[in-house]
Amino acid sequence: MTAIRLIVGLGNPGREYEDTRHNAGCWWLDAFARAEGFNFRSENKFHGLAARGVWRGHELWLLKPQTFMNVSGRSVGALVQFYKIAPAEILVVHDELDLPPGNAKLKQGGGHGGHNGLKDIIAHLGSRDFWRLRLGIGHPGERAEVSNFVLNNPRREERDAIEQALQRALDVAPLIVEGKQEAAMLKLHSA
Repeated sequence: MTAIRLIVGLGNPGREYEDTRHNAGCWWLDAFARAEGFNFRSENKFHGLAARGVWRGHELWLLKPQTFMNVSGRSVGALVQFYKIAPAEILVVHDELDLPPGNAKLKQGGGHGGHNGLKDIIAHLGSRDFWRLRLGIGHPGERAEVSNFVLNNPRREERDAIEQALQRALDVAPLIVEGKQEAAMLKLHSA
C-alpha cells in the first residue's frame, strides 16, 4: 500500500486552452485544490504551478506543468527528483481518448497510448509505474482529427458527462491518496 505524494494535472497553459478537452486533468486538479484548500503558486524550478500541504495526514504536492502538454515530463521530473518521489507515489490525471465522456478509470503503469504528455513523463521518470487517473473525452473517430479534437472545447453534453466523471473521481480521491487504490478502482469502475 503506497500513499500518493504527488498529483499531476495535465493540460496546456494559457487562457486559450483552459476549456479544451486536453485540459481535463487540470480541471480535476483545480476542483480538488478548491475543495481541499490548496493554493497554487508559480514554481520556476518545477516549470509549473505547484501547491503543497498536509492532507489527511499525508504530505501532498499538486502540480500543473506550464510547459505545454508534450513536454510535461520536464516539470514532473524536476519536482520528483528534488523531493525524491517514487513513481508509485505519483498520480497523473489526464484526458483519455479511448474512454467516452463520463468515464473515469484508475490504473497503474502501462503504455502512453499515444498521449504525448504521458510519453514525456515516462521518458523523464524512466518508469511507467506511476498511477493514472484517465478521464474520458471520447475520440473524434479519425486519427487525423485527434490533434484538433483535443485542442477544442467539448460540446455541452460532453462537458456535463466529463464533469460527472470528475466528481466521481473526486469522491474516491481520499482512497487513492491513502494508497487504497484497489478500493478506489472498485468504487470508480463500478459507477
